[in-house]
Amino acid sequence: MNTFKFLAIIALSLFSFTTIQAQTETAEDDDGLSLNTSTIDNQFEYVLKKSGNFRGTNGQMYEAVNRSMFLTLKAHTIDSLETIRKDLFDTQAIVNTQAKEINELKTNLTNTQSTLDATNKEKDSMSLFGMQMSKTNYNVLMWSMLGILLALLLLFIYKFKNSNAVTKEAKNNLAEIEEEFEEHRRNALEREQKVRRQLQDEINKQKGS
Repeated sequence: MNTFKFLAIIALSLFSFTTIQAQTETAEDDDGLSLNTSTIDNQFEYVLKKSGNFRGTNGQMYEAVNRSMFLTLKAHTIDSLETIRKDLFDTQAIVNTQAKEINELKTNLTNTQSTLDATNKEKDSMSLFGMQMSKTNYNVLMWSMLGILLALLLLFIYKFKNSNAVTKEAKNNLAEIEEEFEEHRRNALEREQKVRRQLQDEINKQKGS
């Protein structure tokens, strides 16, 4: 009999608690907690706050949770988990797409770097007689050839001036020789004329005597 009364009291308490919870489950409490318009954490806090306490037959205290509120909280939790899963799936898809784009960019960057290196190598090299050589070696070779040509030019100028001086001296000597020869020829002609006059005089003397 005592047990029946105890169970009746518990049933009446649960019925009263359920009625009160059904009237207030869609409303916010004084702390701003709500079962429908707040975060999952706040919804749990709301359910715990609206739960009732009762003492069992063994004297221990138990927490009574409204089934409707529990199912609503379960549905909200599942919806939140589904939303999180969808967000994670979308995020993973975005990450995969970005990873693919990054790999493509890395490949393009590698190709671009290779092209740039080849361009720089080609820019820094020169072709001479069909052979590729670095600009440094090309410049050294060009300056060496220029130095050799300059030295040959200076040697040619020196030889030319020396030859010109020799030629001028030879011309001067030739002019002097020609002048001496002309002088010698005039002297010889004068002597020849003098001898002829003397000879003619002698002939005339012989004829006169």
